Amino acid sequence: MPLRARAAFAALATIATTALGGCGFGPGVGTSQVTLTVTRGFGEQQIGSTTAKHVPGSETVLRMLERSFTVHNRFGGGFVESINGLSGSGSRRDWFYYVNGVQAPQGAASTAVHKGDQIWWDLHDWTATDSVPAVVGSFPEPFVHGVGGKRLPTTLECGVDVPAACKRVTAALTTAKVPVSSQLLGTGSGPDSLGVVVGTWSDLAPEVAASLIAHGPSASGVYARFTGPGGHSLQVLDPQGAVTRTLGAGSGLVAATADSSSKPTWLITGTDVAGVSAAARALTPGALHDHFALAVQGSSELPVPSQGAL
Repeated sequence: MPLRARAAFAALATIATTALGGCGFGPGVGTSQVTLTVTRGFGEQQIGSTTAKHVPGSETVLRMLERSFTVHNRFGGGFVESINGLSGSGSRRDWFYYVNGVQAPQGAASTAVHKGDQIWWDLHDWTATDSVPAVVGSFPEPFVHGVGGKRLPTTLECGVDVPAACKRVTAALTTAKVPVSSQLLGTGSGPDSLGVVVGTWSDLAPEVAASLIAHGPSASGVYARFTGPGGHSLQVLDPQGAVTRTLGAGSGLVAATADSSSKPTWLITGTDVAGVSAAARALTPGALHDHFALAVQGSSELPVPSQGAL
């Protein structure tokens, strides 16, 4: 994370903590069922995980981390330097955190913990981008508990050529007790809704979220891209943005992204109908667990980004 971003996070944390203290922010009634996971390498290696059945009403993401792991901070406590002895370095590697699969907009010291939150810290390389707006590895979050303690409506848009995949995605969300509003592809989810779009890459190419992915990790935070006429190939990238593998017919992608003015959009997409079907089958907590994004081809599942040549 660039130094200016670290300083901004520290400033936000200090300001927010001071403001809350001045307002008499007390212990409150507390909340429950909060999961905290710590990994490295874009989820490749798990450092530890814990679930708290009850946390204090004043709990913050940083405080909860410090209760369960050995943490060293910098910038007045607003920036996490190391967890359990694992630290960032001058080679563009730092700790980042996500709540319910969404990158937090502020420092951990000023982010409150809400019921059911899935908090995920990951130590990774930010050579290609220092911003990954959304990840899929906390599914069925953020659809169940939302963002910032607020559950958001979910819209589902499907291409006309992928009815089976659309039905499977609908079933996955229904199983998670997530009500969805179906609408025409290209309608858009709006700034206060979570979006799920299902279709071949050629179907989704006009979508804003797809356009972000097409512009690479620096724009979308997704380390994969479709190439060729109609997106007939899927390239999997490493943390530096280099191609490690190119997948052909029948390959799919489950990924999430967002721009600065919207909530995350999830893309269940592929090179063709078979690829979209493979991606839809992977929309399960087990398949997506601890992955930033997931490429699939048939029964093969490939974490994105790739950590080396495959």
